[in-house]
Amino acid sequence: MAFSLPLEIVLVYEVPVVGLEVAESTVTIFGAVAVAVLIALSGFFSSSEIAMFNLPKHRLEGMVEDDIAGAELVKKLKDDPHRLLVTILVGNNIVNIAMSSIATAVLSIHFGGLLGVILATFGITAIVLLFGESVPKSYAVENTESWAIRISKPLKGTEYLLFPLIVLFDYLTRQVNKLTGSTGAIESPYVTRDEIQEMIESGEREGVLEEEEHEMLTRIFRFNNTIVKEVMTPRLDMTAVPKDAGIDEAIETCIQSGHARIPVYEGSLDNVQGVVHIRDLVRDLNYGETETEDLELADLIQPTLHVPESKNIDELLTEMRENRMHMAIVIDEFGTTEGLVTVEDMIEEIVGEILKTGEDEPVEELDERTVLVRGEVNIEDVNEALEIDLPEGEEFETIAGFIFNRAGRLVEEGEEITYDGVRITVESVENTRIMKARLHKFEVPSEDESDVDDDATDDGVE
Repeated sequence: MAFSLPLEIVLVYEVPVVGLEVAESTVTIFGAVAVAVLIALSGFFSSSEIAMFNLPKHRLEGMVEDDIAGAELVKKLKDDPHRLLVTILVGNNIVNIAMSSIATAVLSIHFGGLLGVILATFGITAIVLLFGESVPKSYAVENTESWAIRISKPLKGTEYLLFPLIVLFDYLTRQVNKLTGSTGAIESPYVTRDEIQEMIESGEREGVLEEEEHEMLTRIFRFNNTIVKEVMTPRLDMTAVPKDAGIDEAIETCIQSGHARIPVYEGSLDNVQGVVHIRDLVRDLNYGETETEDLELADLIQPTLHVPESKNIDELLTEMRENRMHMAIVIDEFGTTEGLVTVEDMIEEIVGEILKTGEDEPVEELDERTVLVRGEVNIEDVNEALEIDLPEGEEFETIAGFIFNRAGRLVEEGEEITYDGVRITVESVENTRIMKARLHKFEVPSEDESDVDDDATDDGVE
C-alpha cells in the first residue's frame, strides 16, 4: 500500500531547507566581508603603533615648528604615550578577537566544529601576520612621519569611541605597574648618549660618515669626560718670564718660544701672576704713551685663571670664554703649578692636533703594526692608533708615564718593555724625560714572546 503526504506538508518541509541554504551563503559573504574589514583595521592599529612610537620627539617638535598639518595632533597624542599605547592595543585586540571569532563561526558551518576551529586558527594567524602585522609595520617604518600624521585623526576618533574601555585598562595597567615596581615609562624623552654613539659607529661602518668625521664626533663625546691634566702643557715644557724681566727680554722669549702669550711669575713658577701678550709688549714699547725707560712688565700683565688639574675641560672652556681668557694655570692639590692649558689645547681635543711649522706628528704611523709617539701623548690616543688596550692609571695618562710606571725607575734609550702583545722601545730621552717611544703590536705572539711577556709583567723592562 503506497504511503503519501499531503502537498501542504511537503511544502512546509522543503521551504526551511531552501531558507537554510540562503542563510549559510549570506553568513559566509557577510563573514568574509567582515574579516576583510577587520584585517584592514588590524593593519591600521599595528602600523599606528610603529609610526607613533618610532617618531623621535625632537623630529616631531621640528614638524610642529614647521607648521606641518596634523603634527600638532600627533604631538597631543604622544604627550600621553601610555594612553596612546592602551588605545592602540585595545583597538587591535578587539579587532583580532572579533576576526578570529567570525572566521571560526563561518568555517564551522562548512567544515564542522573541530576542523573549522583548526582552519580558523591557522588561517587567521597567517593572514594577520602577513596583512595585519608584517606589511603594515614595514610600511610604517619607511613612512613614519607621513603615516603618523595620516592616522592621527582616526586614532583620536578611536579614543573617543572606546573611551570607557581605554580609561579602564589605562587605570588597571598603571595599578599593575605599581604592584610590579615598573615605572610604566613607554618611551624616553630623547635619544640617549649611548644611542647617539652607536649611530656614529654604525654610520662609520656603513660609509655614511668619513673616518675624519667619525673621529671628530667621537672626540666631542669624549670631551666632557676629559680633565685638564690630560691636555695641559706640563710644567717642564712651560715658557715663562719673571716679573722683574724687561720688555725686550719678554718679547725675545715670546719670539724664541713661538708663543703669543706667556705666563709671568714672581719668585718661581708656583707664583704665576698672570700672562702677557706679545702684541701688548710691542705696542706699548713702540707706540705707548709711557716712556720706554719707565715701562715695566708688571704694567702689561693680564689676569689669568688658576684651576685644579682635575677640572673638566668643558667646564673650563665655558669659564674661559665667559672671562675672555685664553690661558689658565693648572695647579695640584698643594697649590703647586703643574702646567698650563690654553683654549687651543682644548679645541685640539675635538679637531685633533694642530701642528706648528716644523713640529712632529704626535703619533707617526710607521707601518700597520708600528707607531712612533711622543712621550706626552695620551695612552688613549695610542690605543686608538694601534687598536690596543694599554691601561691608564691614576698616576699617569701619557705613554711616558706608562713606561715609568712599568719600569719603576728612570729608563734609558734603547730599553724595551713588552706588555700584552705590544713591545715598547724607548727611542729618545732628554735628561730624565722620555721624548719618543716606538710601539710594535705583535701579530701572533709566539711561545718565546709569551715568555718575554711573562718576564716583562714581573720585571717591567727588558
